[in-house]
Amino acid sequence: MNSDIDPFRSAPDASAGESQLPVAIEYKFSHVTTGRYLPTPGKMPGWPFADIGEWKMDVAASADDWVREVRDWRREHLVRIGYNDSYYRRPELQWAQRNFVHAQMMVEDRYFHDPVAGKYTVDRYLDDLIARFGGIDSVLIWFVYPNIGIDDRNKTDLGRDLPGGIEGLRGAVADFHRRGVKVFLPTMPWDHGTREPEKSDWDTMAELAKTVGADGVNGDTYNGVPRAFVDAGDAIGHPLVVQPESTISASEHLIWNVQSWGKKAPNTLVPPVSKWKWLEPRHMVNYENRWGRDRTHDLQYIFFNGIGYNAWENIWGIWNQFTPRNAEALRRIATLYRQFAPLLVSMDWRPYAPTRQVGVFASHFPVSGLQLWTIVNRNEYPIEGEQLAVTHVAGTRYVDAWNGEVLVPRIEGENAILSFTLEGHGFGAVLALAEGAAPEDLDVYMAGAREAARTPLNAFSHEWKSLPQQLVTIAATAPAAAAPDGMLAIPAGEFDFVVNGIEIEGHMWQGVDVQYPWESSARRSHRRRMVIRPFFIDRHPVTHAQFKQFIDASGYRPRDAHNFLRDWVDGAPPAGWDNKPVTWVSIEDARAYAAWAGKRLPREWEWQYAAQGTDGRLYPWGNSWDADAVPAPEYGRRLGPAADVDAHPRGASPFGVMDLVGNVWQWTDEYHDEHTRAGILRGGSSYRPQTSHWYFPQAYRLDQHGKYLLMAPAKDRSGRVGFRCVVDAAS
Repeated sequence: MNSDIDPFRSAPDASAGESQLPVAIEYKFSHVTTGRYLPTPGKMPGWPFADIGEWKMDVAASADDWVREVRDWRREHLVRIGYNDSYYRRPELQWAQRNFVHAQMMVEDRYFHDPVAGKYTVDRYLDDLIARFGGIDSVLIWFVYPNIGIDDRNKTDLGRDLPGGIEGLRGAVADFHRRGVKVFLPTMPWDHGTREPEKSDWDTMAELAKTVGADGVNGDTYNGVPRAFVDAGDAIGHPLVVQPESTISASEHLIWNVQSWGKKAPNTLVPPVSKWKWLEPRHMVNYENRWGRDRTHDLQYIFFNGIGYNAWENIWGIWNQFTPRNAEALRRIATLYRQFAPLLVSMDWRPYAPTRQVGVFASHFPVSGLQLWTIVNRNEYPIEGEQLAVTHVAGTRYVDAWNGEVLVPRIEGENAILSFTLEGHGFGAVLALAEGAAPEDLDVYMAGAREAARTPLNAFSHEWKSLPQQLVTIAATAPAAAAPDGMLAIPAGEFDFVVNGIEIEGHMWQGVDVQYPWESSARRSHRRRMVIRPFFIDRHPVTHAQFKQFIDASGYRPRDAHNFLRDWVDGAPPAGWDNKPVTWVSIEDARAYAAWAGKRLPREWEWQYAAQGTDGRLYPWGNSWDADAVPAPEYGRRLGPAADVDAHPRGASPFGVMDLVGNVWQWTDEYHDEHTRAGILRGGSSYRPQTSHWYFPQAYRLDQHGKYLLMAPAKDRSGRVGFRCVVDAAS
């Protein structure tokens, strides 16, 4: 990249003195322009056409004036923030300028980690993305939310609890690097309710990134990552690219945040311009629309601005896959971007370059004998014929870079008139090559583009589908004629199984929460009249003493033993803990105990029936909260010991089942789809970390359940998750 770029130039492609000429249409950009996007050229008509009169807007008539004024605004704004571009000139940070396709990746994604083989599968993860939309340039390895807050582990503790610990994470990062993919790690300013960190966030993250070889830090909910993170990386000789999850709000952050996320671009006829890309054309924006099902507008917006995309599909364990058309559009955009990367950081970028068709918009990126126009058709129908009229210099060649074809211009005076076809809601690109210009591998690129264009984008499906989920089978036990020791008989009966997922995000959309066997798709709210066969259930959750008997009798030792019985000392529970519910056991550990005991884990509806009976009560004891029926809440930053399982007899259910709510969460069912596994937790716990609404939410009511994402026992085990068992009754 050029080291002598002057970002304060007023009109880089204008003739001398042009900026002093009067404009026909004044825009008067305010120095306090604070939005993510710049006001667009053209003006919507007033009433009665304010909502229906986009067709009356004449963008072409004012675009040149808009560009001249927004250039002047840029020069002034950069002065106001004391701008210097030193971070953009640092070679070790310039990879961000080519970070076109980024992906936030949940560590629980089954394409990233195989829980059966117990190993990371980075190649499988990346190969899938290449097959579907052309692959990624960087990945955010996300190991925190939504599980954080289930116990007192803080955000970096959860990273250390990944399979294989720090060495495992280092190996995964190395696998991404082997494939040419840069790696970000997450931090968040809101985690002040869990265990206190030993150092500041910035020092902690810089050291973690250096230890595992990560390239950058993503600041969750930050509107600009503080310079302290950059300084911390520099101080230990590990430069970091920082990337705020929210759009930059304080303009000064543009100086050291060499890239950011973007979101919520207005979906209007006239595509908006990214404020941050305009202020600093080398700033990489990765636009994200995590809940979008049709991303056509997203992709047109990024292509018009020459910015990147966050190809995020696994949204907190909810799979929101690109439609085939969107995936193919992203593939073609990314392929073009990677071929012509130096042009996309042109300091002479001009949005709203003149076009010849209504509803067609272009941006112009010139660099050293090459010119690239990225073009979007905002109309839902195809546009054929003349698209661009560009200043022509003898010897210039023109190619249709989207379709891989040579363009033969019609020369009209000083202009070359270029004709080609744009699909409805489609894309186009033109490359002009000055005489003698020969970009590397252009012929190879053109052949690939030509082959891709043989199948129009609109031949690919627009249909969005949720992933089907499966309920993991639980084998029946040997039937018992009478209640085994410590268990209660639950009679056969009918009840209304009514339950709602409490995931913080996901709205009421299809794909949220779980899909019961009788449902056609996953959804948040569930209701079914159920016939329950008789069974026996543990009166109390399994205690430390009972689990110790299992360990001593069976010699059980899990293959992945990290965090297993983490509270125990020298192979035994701490003194005085025998009658407390055992925790730091994974769902696999709980199943192993149950199998040894001749029992099984309960189906969720069995757990709820045993807790609720047939009257639909909200709590085991009735419909009003009773603080004396549960342990006192824990609001501190460190877990204390759980309460004894028999300490709160007022919390008994109609059947006499104890300790159902408010002490420790309890394992029940497991669901999985192609990408995610999750355990269904019931009853809530006493731990309520403060300071943020993003912590794992509680579910004390009997019509609520928690969905806990599963990756591997090392990470899944928790200090506030235990279990109880059931046995099938003889008919």
